[in-house]
Amino acid sequence: MPDRFKIIGLEETVVVPSVFAAYQRAGSPRTPARGFGDSPVAKNLHEVGEQRLAHMDDQGIDVAVLSLSSPGVQDLPEADAVAVARDANDELAAIVASRPDRYQAFAAIPTRSPAAAAAELERAVAELGFPGAMLYGRTGDKPADHPDNDELYATAERLGVPLHFHPQTPVRPVLDAYYSDLGAMGPILAGPGIGWYYDLGLQYLRMIFSGVFDRFPGLQVIAGHWGEIVMFHLDHVGFFAEAGGQRQPLADYWRRNFWVAGSGTNSPRYLRWTAEVMGTDRMLYSTDYPFTYGFRPGGFPYVDTSNGAARSFLENAPFTEDQKADIGHRNWERLTARAERPAG
Repeated sequence: MPDRFKIIGLEETVVVPSVFAAYQRAGSPRTPARGFGDSPVAKNLHEVGEQRLAHMDDQGIDVAVLSLSSPGVQDLPEADAVAVARDANDELAAIVASRPDRYQAFAAIPTRSPAAAAAELERAVAELGFPGAMLYGRTGDKPADHPDNDELYATAERLGVPLHFHPQTPVRPVLDAYYSDLGAMGPILAGPGIGWYYDLGLQYLRMIFSGVFDRFPGLQVIAGHWGEIVMFHLDHVGFFAEAGGQRQPLADYWRRNFWVAGSGTNSPRYLRWTAEVMGTDRMLYSTDYPFTYGFRPGGFPYVDTSNGAARSFLENAPFTEDQKADIGHRNWERLTARAERPAG
Protein backbone atom coordinates (compact mmCIF):
# COMPACT_ATOMS: atom_id res chain seq x y z
CA MET A 1 0.00 0.00 0.00
CA PRO A 2 1.60 3.34 -1.02
CA ASP A 3 2.24 6.01 1.57
CA ARG A 4 -0.44 8.65 1.96
CA PHE A 5 0.52 11.55 -0.31
CA LYS A 6 0.36 15.14 0.88
CA ILE A 7 -2.24 17.56 -0.46
CA ILE A 8 -1.56 21.31 -0.63
CA GLY A 9 -4.65 23.41 -1.36
CA LEU A 10 -4.02 26.64 -3.28
CA GLU A 11 -7.38 28.44 -3.19
CA GLU A 12 -8.14 28.56 0.52
CA THR A 13 -9.68 31.87 1.40
CA VAL A 14 -9.57 34.21 4.40
CA VAL A 15 -10.68 37.71 5.36
CA VAL A 16 -8.10 39.28 7.67
CA PRO A 17 -8.93 42.17 10.05
CA SER A 18 -7.22 44.96 8.09
CA VAL A 19 -9.07 44.07 4.89
CA PHE A 20 -12.42 43.67 6.63
CA ALA A 21 -12.00 47.10 8.21
CA ALA A 22 -11.12 48.57 4.81
CA TYR A 23 -14.24 47.02 3.26
CA GLN A 24 -16.31 48.66 6.00
CA ARG A 25 -14.68 52.06 5.42
CA ALA A 26 -15.14 51.81 1.65
CA GLY A 27 -18.78 50.80 1.86
CA SER A 28 -18.05 47.56 -0.01
CA PRO A 29 -20.94 45.15 -0.69
CA ARG A 30 -21.85 43.51 2.60
CA THR A 31 -21.72 39.97 1.26
CA PRO A 32 -20.73 36.75 3.03
CA ALA A 33 -17.86 36.40 0.53
CA ARG A 34 -16.32 39.54 2.06
CA GLY A 35 -16.86 38.27 5.59
CA PHE A 36 -20.09 40.12 6.40
CA GLY A 37 -22.93 38.49 8.30
CA ASP A 38 -23.18 35.33 10.35
CA SER A 39 -23.49 32.66 7.66
CA PRO A 40 -21.11 29.68 7.81
CA VAL A 41 -19.15 31.12 4.87
CA ALA A 42 -18.67 34.50 6.56
CA LYS A 43 -17.70 32.95 9.88
CA ASN A 44 -15.26 30.49 8.32
CA LEU A 45 -13.55 33.25 6.32
CA HIS A 46 -12.48 34.90 9.59
CA GLU A 47 -11.35 31.61 11.16
CA VAL A 48 -7.66 30.72 11.03
CA GLY A 49 -7.34 28.73 14.24
CA GLU A 50 -8.30 25.27 15.40
CA GLN A 51 -11.64 25.20 13.59
CA ARG A 52 -10.06 25.81 10.19
CA LEU A 53 -7.41 23.20 10.91
CA ALA A 54 -10.16 20.75 11.89
CA HIS A 55 -11.98 21.48 8.62
CA MET A 56 -8.75 20.91 6.69
CA ASP A 57 -8.34 17.57 8.46
CA ASP A 58 -11.95 16.71 7.64
CA GLN A 59 -11.37 17.49 3.97
CA GLY A 60 -8.05 15.65 3.89
CA ILE A 61 -5.96 18.76 3.19
CA ASP A 62 -2.50 18.90 4.76
CA VAL A 63 -1.45 22.47 3.88
CA ALA A 64 -3.57 25.50 2.92
CA VAL A 65 -2.08 28.35 0.90
CA LEU A 66 -4.20 31.20 2.24
CA SER A 67 -5.37 34.13 0.13
CA LEU A 68 -7.80 37.01 0.44
CA SER A 69 -11.35 36.63 -0.73
CA SER A 70 -12.03 38.15 -4.17
CA PRO A 71 -11.35 40.94 -5.11
CA GLY A 72 -8.74 41.35 -2.38
CA VAL A 73 -7.66 44.99 -2.21
CA GLN A 74 -8.12 45.64 -5.92
CA ASP A 75 -11.36 47.59 -5.61
CA LEU A 76 -10.19 49.75 -2.72
CA PRO A 77 -9.09 53.37 -3.31
CA GLU A 78 -5.40 53.51 -4.25
CA ALA A 79 -4.22 55.28 -1.10
CA ASP A 80 -6.02 52.76 1.11
CA ALA A 81 -5.10 49.71 -0.98
CA VAL A 82 -1.34 50.22 -0.64
CA ALA A 83 -1.41 50.41 3.16
CA VAL A 84 -4.05 47.69 3.54
CA ALA A 85 -2.13 45.26 1.32
CA ARG A 86 0.94 45.69 3.48
CA ASP A 87 -1.04 45.21 6.69
CA ALA A 88 -2.85 42.20 5.22
CA ASN A 89 0.41 40.54 4.24
CA ASP A 90 1.82 41.10 7.72
CA GLU A 91 -1.33 39.49 9.15
CA LEU A 92 -1.10 36.57 6.73
CA ALA A 93 2.58 36.12 7.62
CA ALA A 94 1.66 35.96 11.31
CA ILE A 95 -0.95 33.28 10.59
CA VAL A 96 1.62 31.25 8.66
CA ALA A 97 4.16 31.67 11.47
CA SER A 98 1.63 30.30 13.96
CA ARG A 99 1.41 27.01 12.04
CA PRO A 100 4.10 26.83 9.35
CA ASP A 101 3.44 23.11 8.98
CA ARG A 102 -0.16 23.77 7.90
CA TYR A 103 -0.25 27.22 6.32
CA GLN A 104 1.39 29.15 3.51
CA ALA A 105 0.03 32.34 1.94
CA PHE A 106 -0.34 34.23 -1.31
CA ALA A 107 0.50 37.92 -1.06
CA ALA A 108 -2.12 40.64 -1.42
CA ILE A 109 -1.09 43.12 -4.12
CA PRO A 110 -2.26 46.77 -4.48
CA THR A 111 -2.52 46.75 -8.28
CA ARG A 112 -4.01 50.27 -8.42
CA SER A 113 -0.45 51.52 -7.85
CA PRO A 114 1.98 49.83 -10.28
CA ALA A 115 5.13 50.78 -8.37
CA ALA A 116 3.64 49.83 -5.00
CA ALA A 117 2.35 46.55 -6.44
CA ALA A 118 5.81 45.46 -7.55
CA ALA A 119 7.40 46.66 -4.31
CA GLU A 120 4.88 44.79 -2.15
CA LEU A 121 5.42 41.57 -4.09
CA GLU A 122 9.16 41.98 -3.57
CA ARG A 123 8.67 42.54 0.17
CA ALA A 124 6.21 39.67 0.56
CA VAL A 125 8.56 37.21 -1.12
CA ALA A 126 11.99 38.44 0.00
CA GLU A 127 11.08 39.47 3.57
CA LEU A 128 7.97 37.49 4.49
CA GLY A 129 8.77 34.31 2.57
CA PHE A 130 5.56 34.11 0.55
CA PRO A 131 5.64 31.67 -2.41
CA GLY A 132 3.62 33.90 -4.75
CA ALA A 133 0.66 36.27 -4.97
CA MET A 134 -3.07 36.18 -5.62
CA LEU A 135 -4.48 38.62 -8.18
CA TYR A 136 -8.08 39.19 -9.21
CA GLY A 137 -8.07 39.95 -12.93
CA ARG A 138 -9.17 43.50 -13.63
CA THR A 139 -8.28 46.53 -11.57
CA GLY A 140 -11.20 48.84 -12.10
CA ASP A 141 -11.71 48.79 -15.86
CA LYS A 142 -8.09 47.81 -16.60
CA PRO A 143 -7.75 44.14 -17.63
CA ALA A 144 -4.91 41.90 -16.51
CA ASP A 145 -2.87 42.60 -19.66
CA HIS A 146 -2.81 46.38 -19.08
CA PRO A 147 0.74 47.81 -19.32
CA ASP A 148 0.40 49.09 -15.75
CA ASN A 149 0.99 45.49 -14.65
CA ASP A 150 4.28 45.04 -16.52
CA GLU A 151 6.45 46.02 -13.56
CA LEU A 152 4.59 43.54 -11.36
CA TYR A 153 4.95 40.76 -13.93
CA ALA A 154 8.64 41.52 -14.39
CA THR A 155 9.12 41.31 -10.62
CA ALA A 156 7.28 37.99 -10.38
CA GLU A 157 9.39 36.58 -13.21
CA ARG A 158 12.63 37.76 -11.60
CA LEU A 159 11.68 36.42 -8.17
CA GLY A 160 10.58 33.11 -9.65
CA VAL A 161 7.12 33.14 -8.03
CA PRO A 162 3.76 32.31 -9.61
CA LEU A 163 0.74 34.57 -9.73
CA HIS A 164 -2.58 32.88 -9.00
CA PHE A 165 -5.54 34.68 -10.56
CA HIS A 166 -9.07 34.54 -9.16
CA PRO A 167 -12.08 35.95 -11.02
CA GLN A 168 -14.27 38.80 -9.90
CA THR A 169 -17.64 40.15 -11.00
CA PRO A 170 -17.72 41.42 -14.63
CA VAL A 171 -17.90 45.14 -15.37
CA ARG A 172 -21.25 46.92 -15.14
CA PRO A 173 -22.00 47.08 -18.92
CA VAL A 174 -21.56 43.29 -19.12
CA LEU A 175 -23.78 42.78 -16.09
CA ASP A 176 -26.47 44.97 -17.61
CA ALA A 177 -26.26 43.35 -21.05
CA TYR A 178 -26.16 39.68 -20.07
CA TYR A 179 -27.26 39.17 -16.47
CA SER A 180 -30.04 41.70 -15.80
CA ASP A 181 -33.76 40.92 -15.53
CA LEU A 182 -33.13 37.39 -14.28
CA GLY A 183 -34.10 37.88 -10.68
CA ALA A 184 -32.07 35.91 -8.17
CA MET A 185 -30.31 33.99 -10.94
CA GLY A 186 -28.73 37.12 -12.42
CA PRO A 187 -26.03 37.59 -9.76
CA ILE A 188 -25.45 33.84 -9.61
CA LEU A 189 -24.87 33.56 -13.36
CA ALA A 190 -22.74 36.71 -13.34
CA GLY A 191 -20.56 35.26 -10.61
CA PRO A 192 -19.81 31.64 -9.71
CA GLY A 193 -22.43 30.27 -12.12
CA ILE A 194 -20.50 31.17 -15.27
CA GLY A 195 -19.73 34.91 -15.62
CA TRP A 196 -16.59 34.85 -13.48
CA TYR A 197 -14.92 32.27 -15.67
CA TYR A 198 -15.57 33.95 -19.00
CA ASP A 199 -14.44 37.29 -17.59
CA LEU A 200 -11.09 35.96 -16.38
CA GLY A 201 -10.63 33.49 -19.24
CA LEU A 202 -10.83 36.32 -21.75
CA GLN A 203 -8.22 38.21 -19.74
CA TYR A 204 -5.88 35.21 -19.97
CA LEU A 205 -6.31 35.25 -23.74
CA ARG A 206 -5.68 38.99 -23.78
CA MET A 207 -2.45 38.40 -21.85
CA ILE A 208 -1.33 35.93 -24.49
CA PHE A 209 -2.33 37.96 -27.55
CA SER A 210 -1.12 41.30 -26.18
CA GLY A 211 2.35 39.83 -25.69
CA VAL A 212 2.60 39.59 -21.89
CA PHE A 213 4.25 36.17 -22.13
CA ASP A 214 6.53 37.28 -24.96
CA ARG A 215 7.80 40.11 -22.78
CA PHE A 216 7.97 37.88 -19.69
CA PRO A 217 8.42 34.32 -20.95
CA GLY A 218 9.21 33.00 -17.49
CA LEU A 219 6.02 34.34 -15.90
CA GLN A 220 3.93 31.54 -14.40
CA VAL A 221 0.17 31.90 -13.88
CA ILE A 222 -2.10 29.59 -11.90
CA ALA A 223 -5.60 29.30 -13.35
CA GLY A 224 -8.31 27.93 -11.08
CA HIS A 225 -11.76 26.59 -11.96
CA TRP A 226 -10.27 24.14 -14.47
CA GLY A 227 -8.66 26.90 -16.53
CA GLU A 228 -11.43 29.52 -16.50
CA ILE A 229 -13.12 28.30 -19.71
CA VAL A 230 -10.03 28.76 -21.92
CA MET A 231 -8.84 25.17 -21.91
CA PHE A 232 -12.14 23.84 -23.20
CA HIS A 233 -11.99 26.16 -26.22
CA LEU A 234 -8.23 26.07 -26.76
CA ASP A 235 -8.37 24.21 -30.07
CA HIS A 236 -11.12 26.44 -31.42
CA VAL A 237 -9.41 29.71 -30.48
CA GLY A 238 -6.12 28.30 -31.73
CA PHE A 239 -7.64 27.79 -35.17
CA PHE A 240 -7.89 31.58 -35.51
CA ALA A 241 -4.81 32.43 -33.47
CA GLU A 242 -2.52 33.18 -36.42
CA ALA A 243 -4.26 36.55 -36.72
CA GLY A 244 -2.87 37.44 -33.30
CA GLY A 245 0.70 37.37 -34.55
CA GLN A 246 2.11 35.78 -31.40
CA ARG A 247 5.50 34.09 -31.51
CA GLN A 248 4.27 30.60 -30.62
CA PRO A 249 1.12 28.55 -31.12
CA LEU A 250 -1.59 29.37 -28.61
CA ALA A 251 -1.40 25.95 -26.95
CA ASP A 252 2.32 26.40 -26.33
CA TYR A 253 1.70 29.50 -24.22
CA TRP A 254 -0.98 27.67 -22.28
CA ARG A 255 1.25 24.70 -21.52
CA ARG A 256 4.37 26.77 -20.84
CA ASN A 257 3.01 29.66 -18.76
CA PHE A 258 -0.10 28.25 -17.07
CA TRP A 259 -0.88 25.72 -14.34
CA VAL A 260 -4.43 24.54 -13.73
CA ALA A 261 -6.36 23.65 -10.57
CA GLY A 262 -9.98 22.68 -10.08
CA SER A 263 -11.00 25.05 -7.25
CA GLY A 264 -13.02 22.42 -5.42
CA THR A 265 -15.21 21.45 -8.38
CA ASN A 266 -14.76 17.70 -8.08
CA SER A 267 -15.62 16.76 -11.64
CA PRO A 268 -13.95 13.57 -12.96
CA ARG A 269 -14.62 14.76 -16.53
CA TYR A 270 -12.83 18.07 -16.01
CA LEU A 271 -10.01 16.26 -14.24
CA ARG A 272 -9.45 13.89 -17.17
CA TRP A 273 -9.72 16.69 -19.73
CA THR A 274 -7.19 18.83 -17.87
CA ALA A 275 -4.74 15.93 -17.70
CA GLU A 276 -5.18 15.32 -21.44
CA VAL A 277 -4.57 18.97 -22.36
CA MET A 278 -1.97 19.98 -19.76
CA GLY A 279 -0.42 16.76 -18.53
CA THR A 280 -0.46 15.90 -14.84
CA ASP A 281 2.85 17.74 -14.40
CA ARG A 282 1.05 21.11 -14.88
CA MET A 283 -1.87 20.38 -12.54
CA LEU A 284 -2.30 21.69 -8.98
CA TYR A 285 -4.93 21.21 -6.29
CA SER A 286 -7.40 23.48 -4.52
CA THR A 287 -10.64 23.18 -2.55
CA ASP A 288 -12.06 26.73 -2.66
CA TYR A 289 -12.60 26.66 1.10
CA PRO A 290 -14.86 27.80 2.71
CA PHE A 291 -17.19 28.16 -0.26
CA THR A 292 -17.33 24.42 -0.86
CA TYR A 293 -17.35 23.23 2.72
CA GLY A 294 -20.13 21.41 4.53
CA PHE A 295 -23.35 22.64 2.96
CA ARG A 296 -26.34 20.68 1.73
CA PRO A 297 -27.13 20.15 -1.97
CA GLY A 298 -29.59 22.70 -3.29
CA GLY A 299 -28.00 25.55 -1.38
CA PHE A 300 -24.66 27.30 -1.50
CA PRO A 301 -22.16 25.98 -2.50
CA TYR A 302 -22.44 23.86 -5.63
CA VAL A 303 -20.11 21.15 -4.29
CA ASP A 304 -19.18 19.85 -0.84
CA THR A 305 -15.56 19.00 -0.06
CA SER A 306 -16.20 17.97 3.56
CA ASN A 307 -16.16 14.41 4.95
CA GLY A 308 -12.94 13.60 3.15
CA ALA A 309 -14.30 14.46 -0.30
CA ALA A 310 -11.39 16.75 -1.18
CA ARG A 311 -8.90 13.92 -0.63
CA SER A 312 -10.95 11.04 -2.01
CA PHE A 313 -11.49 12.92 -5.28
CA LEU A 314 -7.77 12.87 -5.95
CA GLU A 315 -7.20 9.45 -4.42
CA ASN A 316 -9.79 7.95 -6.78
CA ALA A 317 -8.44 9.72 -9.88
CA PRO A 318 -7.39 7.50 -12.81
CA PHE A 319 -3.70 8.31 -12.39
CA THR A 320 -0.64 6.57 -11.00
CA GLU A 321 0.29 7.14 -7.38
CA ASP A 322 3.22 9.28 -8.53
CA GLN A 323 0.92 11.41 -10.70
CA LYS A 324 -1.50 11.89 -7.79
CA ALA A 325 1.38 12.98 -5.56
CA ASP A 326 2.52 15.37 -8.30
CA ILE A 327 -0.92 17.00 -8.39
CA GLY A 328 -1.30 16.90 -4.63
CA HIS A 329 1.96 18.59 -3.70
CA ARG A 330 5.04 17.92 -5.84
CA ASN A 331 4.09 20.23 -8.71
CA TRP A 332 3.52 23.11 -6.27
CA GLU A 333 6.83 22.43 -4.58
CA ARG A 334 8.57 22.30 -7.95
CA LEU A 335 6.86 25.50 -9.13
CA THR A 336 7.93 27.45 -6.05
CA ALA A 337 11.37 25.87 -5.55
CA ARG A 338 13.32 28.73 -7.12
CA ALA A 339 11.52 31.56 -5.34
CA GLU A 340 13.85 34.04 -3.64
CA ARG A 341 13.23 33.60 0.10
CA PRO A 342 14.51 35.45 3.20
CA ALA A 343 18.03 34.59 4.24
CA GLY A 344 18.15 32.49 7.40
